[in-house]
Amino acid sequence: MPEPSNPPFTLLILVFPHFNLAATTAFIDPFRAANYLSGQTLFHWEIASTDGGNIVASNAMEISTHALAEIEDVPNLVMVSASWAPESHNSPALHSALRAWARAGSTLGALDTGTFILAEAGLLKGKRATGHYEHIDALRELYPDVDIREDLFIFDDKRITCCGGGASTDVGLHMIRDLHGDTLASETARYLFHQYLRPAGAQQNPETPQPLGNTVPDLVKQAIRLMEGHLEDAISIPDICTRIGISQRQLDRLFQQIVQKSPTAYYRDIRLDRARGLVTQTDLSLTEIAIACGFANQSHFSRIYRERFDLTPRRDRQEGRIPFEFRAWPMHQIVPRKNERAT
Repeated sequence: MPEPSNPPFTLLILVFPHFNLAATTAFIDPFRAANYLSGQTLFHWEIASTDGGNIVASNAMEISTHALAEIEDVPNLVMVSASWAPESHNSPALHSALRAWARAGSTLGALDTGTFILAEAGLLKGKRATGHYEHIDALRELYPDVDIREDLFIFDDKRITCCGGGASTDVGLHMIRDLHGDTLASETARYLFHQYLRPAGAQQNPETPQPLGNTVPDLVKQAIRLMEGHLEDAISIPDICTRIGISQRQLDRLFQQIVQKSPTAYYRDIRLDRARGLVTQTDLSLTEIAIACGFANQSHFSRIYRERFDLTPRRDRQEGRIPFEFRAWPMHQIVPRKNERAT
């Protein structure tokens, strides 16, 4: 196999316990394919963790890693990959290493909740950045000096952030395109059956049909947009109906058909979903969280929180920070039942 005339582009993938393995390998695999298709070692990568050894991913699989102290050379890119409870991985030693790489000229990137780690190290100040949509609110509350957006991925100078999942492959392909041109990037995408390279600025939840091909009536979308735009300063359902030009009876019928709950219950639940993210992902007081999610009375907030999630906010703050496989909470995304259509 011929060697490239220039040294390979070096990547250091820094993983933490319970990281998302699928998103991480989705990022790496385009570089493997590019090496294979070009017949050259264009890219070289290492997997590291704070202390080295085997690291357990969120799906219970293990991966072997080098210790951070063993990394001697300055990589071209350091990609931080984390998932649940990223705040538990912060340390002076880690932040010092990240800052040293930044000073040495490395590009720093983050997959999924790795964005929290870069932001906590002060490496995203004044930058545009993103993370998985369920963590966007927490990122905005914790790091007002970072321009948090709900893009799939963002390249901002020498910083790269990505929401994770399949978007990790898009990031790898864009890097290949920038470094080696359209032809190799296209060949790599085709080899990986990645049929469409999503552009910069692509949103995590675009207004397109659901992944299974179902569609949601435009009036329901309009109502939800108004609800999502008024999570802190909640507006009434009659006001929403007036704004979108529909009767409350008709809106009730559409919501029951599409999401199997009333507009009032749906609106309450998306505010509670936001509250749960802030409870488990930030150290904001429960009073601050209640107000930020449109609940003026903390006792009322705690009561309906328990009704929805079957535990109090205080208990959820303690237990919700413990990473374990398969933890999830109900999200408010609309998933219509198969073959169901609104009229």
